[in-house]
Formats: sequence, structure tokens, C-alpha cells
Amino acid sequence: MSYQENPRQDDQASVSSGEEALFKLAFQPDQWALFLDIDGTLIDLADTPDGIVVPPDLPENLHHLSTKLNGALALVTGRALAYADRLFVPYTFPIAGLHGSERRGPSGEISRFTPNAAFEELKAALAREAKQWPGVLVEDKGAAVAAHYRQAPDQRETVEAAMPRYLDMAGPDFTLQRGKMVAEIRPAQASKGHALKAFLDETPFNGRKPIAIGDDVTDEAMFRTANRLGGHSIRIAETPAETEAISTLPSTDALRAILATLAGAGTSNIA
Repeated sequence: MSYQENPRQDDQASVSSGEEALFKLAFQPDQWALFLDIDGTLIDLADTPDGIVVPPDLPENLHHLSTKLNGALALVTGRALAYADRLFVPYTFPIAGLHGSERRGPSGEISRFTPNAAFEELKAALAREAKQWPGVLVEDKGAAVAAHYRQAPDQRETVEAAMPRYLDMAGPDFTLQRGKMVAEIRPAQASKGHALKAFLDETPFNGRKPIAIGDDVTDEAMFRTANRLGGHSIRIAETPAETEAISTLPSTDALRAILATLAGAGTSNIA
């Protein structure tokens, strides 16, 4: 088993506006691929996982932008694949769910990690214990399980103390992932960085440089991979935070506005 620590702050990174980087998509659409986190990046965070609101024009804007990039746009999320798909109907995109534990490539083929019976028992035990933690929501993601304390910040120490115990029960195939007001046990073999690299080995992503956008500790692996491969990384952050992202944007609203501009209201060419 392993623990994913908070990322190191790269003192050499030039943290600047991500807008300039994103508009590379307009002038060089055949040279770049776009990788997007969902919660806190494309969509505002909510008190509960089911409480999010998808802006009505977002799915269509993503569809148009994907078309302009010849399909080189993917979603990389902690959400389960099936849940994430429902957010963007009627469109479907290449997607890595559960931090890369499940992935649908451009061909539509799906690969996923399948947990054993012992992990199912662990999830049930966690759900039972969490009934003693008022306001804490346990989310069963299939191959992962998360304890959200956004509605009960006073329960943070309780959750943070309990989750390593459940990680011990899960065994060496799992790791503990911490995020914004959440602690999650997920398969150790997967990360958003590995998912990004897997996409880049497939058409139409191969031969392109990645632009990765996220907002949380869970996205740092994706940032590191994008940077290492000569691409660009952007963190959504209202205030400075420790990150390996090269650039920042102040909010989900700012990102969605740029994506809408790049989508070009459905015109045939991005430039």
C-alpha cells in the first residue's frame, strides 16, 4: 500500500495565466491535445457529489472543441466513468475515470480495474462506521471508495485517522488519495498521469503535446506528466497553492469562458 503526499512546490515554475497556453489550441490545433479534470475544473464544486450543476452549454462546447482538435480531447476524473458520462449527454468523450482505474479510449474500448470481494466488504464496513460521523458522505465508486467531509469539516481528523486503517485492510493494490475535503482509497496502479500517457499512445492523441488542466492534489500527477512530455499544465486556483502546474486560471468560470471562445459556436475551424 502507499500514500500519495501533497506535491512539492516547484520554485522554478513560472506561474502565470493559463489563457495564453490554451489559445495555442487555436493556432496549432493539430499539435496539441487537451486533458480536463471535471469537478472543480469544468464544473463548480458542490456540497455533495450529486449536487453539482452542469452549465447547459458546456457539453456542446466540449463537443465542438473536440471536433476542432480532431478528437484529441479527453476527460480525466476521479468520477466513475458511467457517472461522468451522464454529465455530458448526448456527447461522449475519451475518458479516464477513478483517477485512471478505468479508461475508455478513442476507439470506445473500456479497460478497468476490478476489485475483489474483500474490497466490497471493506466498503461496507466503512459505510457502517461512517454512520457515526455526522455529515460525512461515503461514496462507493466501484473500484474506489471516498469519504467526503465537505458538509462536516469538524469530522476531518476523524476521517483522516480512519482511512489509513481501511487502507491497511485494502492491501498493497490500493493507495490513499487525499483531495479537497475528501479522502479516497483507490487502486494504486492507476494515476491521472498514467492515464494521460496512455491516451498519448493512441490516435488521435499520439504525436501531440498535452495541455492538462485540473484543480486539486489528485491532478498533480497529470501536471507532472504533461510537463515532462513537453506540454503545459494549468491549475484552477483562486489563491496561490503548492503545485507543479506551470500556469493558473482563477476559476471554473474563467476556464469555461475560454473553452466557449475556442469552441467557436460550432464553426468549422478553430483559428
